[in-house]
Amino acid sequence: MAKFDIIAATGCPTGIAHTFMAKEALEKAAAERGLTIKVETHGQVGVENELTKSEIAGAKAVVVAADKDVQAERFAGKPMVSVGVSKALSVEAAGKLIDRALAAKGDNTVAAAADVEDEAEEKESIGHVIYKHLMNGVSHMLVFVVAGGVLTAVSFLWGITSFDSTASDYNSFAAMLKIIGGIAMNLMVPVLSAYIAESIGKRPALVPGFVAGMIAIQGLPVNAETGMIDAGGAGVGFGFLGGIVGGFLAGYVILLLEKVFAGLPKNLDGLKAIFLYPLFSTAIVGLVMLGISGPMAAINTAMMDFLKGLSASGAVVLGLAIGCMCAFDMGGPVNKAAYVTGTAMLTEALAAGVGTDTYNFGTNFMAAVSAACIVPPLITTFAVVVGKKYFSQEDHDAGVVNLILGCTHITEGAIPFMTKNIWPVMPIMMLGSSIASILTIMFNVHDPAPHGGFLVLPVVENGPLWVLAILIGAVVGGILFVAFKKYDFEKNQKAAPAAKPVEAPKAAAVEAPKAEAADFVKVENVFVAEDFASRDEALSFVSNQAVKAGIASDADAVMNAFLAREAEGTTGMMEGFAIPHAKSDAITEAAVIVVKDESGVTGWDTMDGAPVNVAIALLIPGAQAGTTHLKILSKVAEALMDEDFRGTVKGSTDAAEIAKTINARLV
Repeated sequence: MAKFDIIAATGCPTGIAHTFMAKEALEKAAAERGLTIKVETHGQVGVENELTKSEIAGAKAVVVAADKDVQAERFAGKPMVSVGVSKALSVEAAGKLIDRALAAKGDNTVAAAADVEDEAEEKESIGHVIYKHLMNGVSHMLVFVVAGGVLTAVSFLWGITSFDSTASDYNSFAAMLKIIGGIAMNLMVPVLSAYIAESIGKRPALVPGFVAGMIAIQGLPVNAETGMIDAGGAGVGFGFLGGIVGGFLAGYVILLLEKVFAGLPKNLDGLKAIFLYPLFSTAIVGLVMLGISGPMAAINTAMMDFLKGLSASGAVVLGLAIGCMCAFDMGGPVNKAAYVTGTAMLTEALAAGVGTDTYNFGTNFMAAVSAACIVPPLITTFAVVVGKKYFSQEDHDAGVVNLILGCTHITEGAIPFMTKNIWPVMPIMMLGSSIASILTIMFNVHDPAPHGGFLVLPVVENGPLWVLAILIGAVVGGILFVAFKKYDFEKNQKAAPAAKPVEAPKAAAVEAPKAEAADFVKVENVFVAEDFASRDEALSFVSNQAVKAGIASDADAVMNAFLAREAEGTTGMMEGFAIPHAKSDAITEAAVIVVKDESGVTGWDTMDGAPVNVAIALLIPGAQAGTTHLKILSKVAEALMDEDFRGTVKGSTDAAEIAKTINARLV
């Protein structure tokens, strides 16, 4: 059975993009550090790459990057860091999490709580705990919303009233589709409530969670004639908000009952699970939910009235709010708040029926939310096509793929572009999404489907105008994005010839190098008999040699880049190796400088505490930070896992042999 230095679990509410972006970032960050890692993902298709008990037991540390329940109690006693999935979407951020996990303190007792650490910084914040439970419910709910909403929308293809047997456009198949879709949509709130509860109180909390959700959509039944509570009467539901309250209530009631019944004999555990927990929790949660139904219904009505009032302020105000929320974090908590609000209003709209004010407002609101979510990926597609020379090949390829993601309502594809330049890319995305939302509202577009992007275009009322609104938002945002990249490109291009005036500017200063890998390590840049008193002295030597070799223009800038990287986490590996790397605009071409110190450099933190004998220093131009940098770094880190490679580089005093050995692994 394979053993891993680090194990991790990732998961996001939708399980579409963030989950796997965090997985990739963690894997790359581990490779940088010469560590082995296995990442378990919790996506919409379920758990993949599942961790076994032996793999958990053999790991040095655990990283949990998830906004949903990933059963973190399995990792009890292991050094662990637990954060939201958005904290692990870049290689640098993932690397910091790995470093924190390795430095964390574990508890060897099996009873240790998985989310309790001795260090304050490793504790989950209350906000993240609440958000994680909430998103566990949302992630399970969304599939019901999508399935039910799309089926209901498809039924309208036969006519707006085709489900009504008294209408002229009645169709029995359409009626059945609407029935099925309606059932799925009606399960939205109970599923939300149940899985919030399950995240808190595990399986016993499902029963009271489902009951709480059902009460949330039905309300307290009252007899219209007597005005008294009556099982045969009718109630006013309090919907989505009530489901959230009920889910948290059910989960924490189960935790309370676990403490109350903790004193019972062990042989009654079966009785607790099948009788005591469901009976008492359902009674308690049910009574509380019925008791608060009046105030909750009033709050729910007030919230909907506020949104409708916002609409009364004009399409610009409402569209701006929707667009900014959807593009702010592109699939994160703010985006999800807007999307879930849209689906909740759509549910009410479909229940109210076609032609009602509630239907018109809810479907128009949903259309605006969908437009805002579709725009950011399309902005990147427009930008990489129109301004191709300003983007790396990696970004260009990602932007082209975003055409598919955007058209199918998957916003997360734009995240890598935003994380590289939050300012001004985030405002550009928010502006593009807001334009699309505002125009969607103004064009009176109605979308009865909560997801699917352009796939549900046949059921969208005023669909051509909806597409036009989205394209306008994408083009405006795309033009601004290209303008920013052009400015950034020209700034870097001017910096390159200033460093080496006798040469023509190289494309490598702004794009991935076109030289062969063998050019990275030159014999004259391998120093085999040095003696350094400290890590900083070794890095200073490399910085000065880079200037002498014409690789860089400013030794101090390179040195500062090295130290900045070390401050984020040591680049010392194991068995006497280190991979320091500097990313700076003062570096004019990607290169590798190798220094050896047989006596060992002390004071350089390494994974095994041994002094550094070989430092393979990577020097990368700032414009290549996300491309060449990661490619070289991953290959060097992979090579260090090879015992023959380590032996040759560490044991040889021949600069040519060392250069040849390293170059062979960079191909």
